[in-house]
Amino acid sequence: MFDESDESGGFVKNLSKLAENNDPIETSLYEKYDVKRGLRYSDGRGVLVGLTRIGDVVGYEIDSTGKKVAVPGRLIYRGYSVEDIVRDTERRHQFGYEQCVYLLLFGELPTQRQLDEFTSFLGTLRTLPPNFTEDMIMKAPSSDIMNKIARGVLASYSYDPDPENRDIANILRQCVELISRFSTLAAYGYQAKRRYYDGKSMYIHNPVPTLSTAENFLRLIRSDKSYTRLEAEVLDLALILHAEHGGGNNSSLTIHVVSSADTDTYSAVAAAVGSLKGRRHGGANIRVIEMMDDIKAHVNDWSDENEIAEYLRKIARKEAFDHTGLIYGQGHAVYTISDPRAILLRDKAAELAKEKGCEEEFNLYRIIERLAPQILYEFHGDKKRICTNVDFYSGFVYTMLNIPRELFTPLFAISRIAGWSAHRIEEIVAGGRIYRPAYKNVSEERAYVPIEDRVEHEPICPVKKDDSGVVTGGPSD
Repeated sequence: MFDESDESGGFVKNLSKLAENNDPIETSLYEKYDVKRGLRYSDGRGVLVGLTRIGDVVGYEIDSTGKKVAVPGRLIYRGYSVEDIVRDTERRHQFGYEQCVYLLLFGELPTQRQLDEFTSFLGTLRTLPPNFTEDMIMKAPSSDIMNKIARGVLASYSYDPDPENRDIANILRQCVELISRFSTLAAYGYQAKRRYYDGKSMYIHNPVPTLSTAENFLRLIRSDKSYTRLEAEVLDLALILHAEHGGGNNSSLTIHVVSSADTDTYSAVAAAVGSLKGRRHGGANIRVIEMMDDIKAHVNDWSDENEIAEYLRKIARKEAFDHTGLIYGQGHAVYTISDPRAILLRDKAAELAKEKGCEEEFNLYRIIERLAPQILYEFHGDKKRICTNVDFYSGFVYTMLNIPRELFTPLFAISRIAGWSAHRIEEIVAGGRIYRPAYKNVSEERAYVPIEDRVEHEPICPVKKDDSGVVTGGPSD
């Protein structure tokens, strides 16, 4: 970062003012030209820009008059309810994320033989290519694990013998390798961050091919490689619930847009990682945890609903926490009455809370889940029906699993790479046209001004030169 006290920092600071002042657009213009900001209609519905067979997110229905009608939330993978997938996984006492990967990629539920073969194949791919860990992770650590994953994805291009081949078989091979290796990339990136940024010990364990994605990840991030069965089951559930969420979420749309340009798999997936890294997308559960830290610090009795409600009102009035008026973990772009992911994860979190001795804290979460929608209704009315979303419980679950906060969003990526891969293949097979939405230019045309006649509208730090004419200040420094 530039030091604003030196000449180059001052130069950039003034240029940034020019850039900032140059781009304001009046809100009235969006209304005048009927712009669907964020590709959404005024009632929150997304603009239809594509078709998909991969996943569906149901939170409302449209009645005969065209009005939205709220319904209990449902999440569908390839036509199957995720709730049914989770219940069957629990009944069989097996890990279910790998089955979801198979379903999302190939469109059908696998037989036990197919699942065993596919899971075994994924396991054989978890180890990174020779010298990758040393050259691409240890020699270039990052303070942000999502950044490290994106760089790892792009670096994988150099280790691929056929990176530009757009045949579906080759793209599928690339996607399966990335799905398998994402947990390793994240875990090793975290270990490098511990060593080079936190000054702590670094542990590089080898993945075990016979273990599930959830088991391997817990093994790779822990110094003693140990975990309980329940811990792995809870993490596996979180991976199932985050594997796919329709084509309209920001990162899945990103992979459709970038893939439509006919680029390589690694560039498309890295772009999706960059989208998910955004605080408005993949980092929401961290804000929930930060908010809960604040609530626990200011609410004396975690069982007193009146005290909890009053503090939530202070947050809603912008008098507490981050003064945004937001109660994090509440509300969703599609779900209205309920988020099915939150319900499933909450039920499993109850088991983990009992094992970890966190039942008092879990009860606090349950009280807030019940109170927050009503309190937000007090402030905003029925403009939008609010329900608790999956982010409200996922961060709590990861905390009970002793997973560091810097790995919360990477865990999202470890799961969502399955959906991204399915969407990339779908775009290549069925898309066939590069995304090119319209932007209305609202600036006026101007007569060109020769350089000798131009007036400087904003002071910019002068560029200095020494006696020999060498630049010593300004952007060259």
